[in-house]
Amino acid sequence: MATNQANNGFVTRFAPSPTGRLHKGHAYSALLAFARSRQEGGRFILRIEDIDTTRCRGDFVDGIYEDLAWLGLTWEQPVRRQSEHFVDYEAALERLKAMGVVYPCFCTRKDISREIAASESAPHGPDGPIYPGICKGRTDSEALLAKGTPHAWRLDLEAALKLIGGGPLVWQDEVKGKVIATPEELGDIVLARKDTPTSYHLSVVVDDALQGITHIIRGEDLFHATHIHVVLQKLLGYPTPLYHHHGLLLDEHGERFAKRNKSVTLESLRNDGTDPATLLSHPSDFGCPNA
Repeated sequence: MATNQANNGFVTRFAPSPTGRLHKGHAYSALLAFARSRQEGGRFILRIEDIDTTRCRGDFVDGIYEDLAWLGLTWEQPVRRQSEHFVDYEAALERLKAMGVVYPCFCTRKDISREIAASESAPHGPDGPIYPGICKGRTDSEALLAKGTPHAWRLDLEAALKLIGGGPLVWQDEVKGKVIATPEELGDIVLARKDTPTSYHLSVVVDDALQGITHIIRGEDLFHATHIHVVLQKLLGYPTPLYHHHGLLLDEHGERFAKRNKSVTLESLRNDGTDPATLLSHPSDFGCPNA
């Protein structure tokens, strides 16, 4: 669906993963970004983040288009689907390899869990225990790579920060103000998985740069990911967008909306005869904090 927006340099996006139908929380985030793009006279881009080829499905992609159209949103064509652009993420990974800031990881989940359990004080971040660095600096990596041993690629955060230098990294968030990055919260994150030549962190940073995204409007559940995204942006020479991490919608039990709860999907609301105008009057009508 083409739009007739005047481009004044403001570019934002909505980037769902097609692992289920969109719910009210997705609608809030999409509407907030779309309304902001109209307010700024800028551009609104839809991106399909489908790198997880085992969980993402074509019918869910169709559902995203259907749900957003029902809300009255329009977006630029063509829509970028990450699964069609693995070469871009592989190129970025090769650049990071050349910088010496990544290393292969041959660990299984069981290996990592065992190492964490054996540690007296395993550091934890917002997503749980931080990878304990089992494969960092191991001497048999080249031999294992030559044998074709399955492996992921991890960011060597210590080497990355040393290479960047120049004091603390910062980004600007429209809700929280100036934020000093603390990527140590996430540690040596995965940049390419064993079964996929990229990860969420790498692909989203590459795509935002390639698509010229200037403003990232997304839920506060992704706030901590930004700590590591600014590191990758700095390493790859990408600009850091302005961020807006909005509050999350909660159900009557105080829980976040989830795709598994079919009663709050946009498909269900549409089938129940809900008028999309009740959601479209303004995103703040959702009652979401920190909009």
